[in-house]
Amino acid sequence: MKIGIISGSIRQGRNSAHVARWVKDHADALASDGVEFELVALADYDLPLFDGAVLPAMMNKQYDNPAVAAWSEKIDSFDAYVFVTPEYNHGVPGALKNAVDSLGPEWTDKVVAFVSYGADGGVRAVEQWRQILANFNIYAIRSTVALALFQEFGHEGFAPLERRAQEIEAVLTSLIQTTERVGVPASL
Repeated sequence: MKIGIISGSIRQGRNSAHVARWVKDHADALASDGVEFELVALADYDLPLFDGAVLPAMMNKQYDNPAVAAWSEKIDSFDAYVFVTPEYNHGVPGALKNAVDSLGPEWTDKVVAFVSYGADGGVRAVEQWRQILANFNIYAIRSTVALALFQEFGHEGFAPLERRAQEIEAVLTSLIQTTERVGVPASL
């Protein structure tokens, strides 16, 4: 089983890179034979704003843009995902939404967990992600980690509350168990 930890912000100085690394550190402690985690930085893909005449779900994973093709190949290689998502203006970040919209079948019938952050822990972004990803028949893990922007981030960097270690381990364990139960094969 291969699980992608998607750092979902492209902003300069983004917090998602630090949060994704923290998730990966905890994930590596839980990894076992047959379970692998990989960091994926959305910022590394330089995706164009989706403006295609043909919907990605109808393109049979044959994308003209090399950045989208690379993104497709990476996303398609995973059985499940952890979205590390900020909340921007009480919603999902535009760049990650565009990245999701740029693909189709790569997301279908897989499993996702959320680690969010924002003024109120990013909970509104997560609730919106649940609605958006339902279109792909993605199974979303109910438990999340919601990091408080003003308490856990600052001039000193990212400093999660002590209880967050147990929270992320519970979310990751649930993600692994659910993915095993659902039996999602990579590259459908």
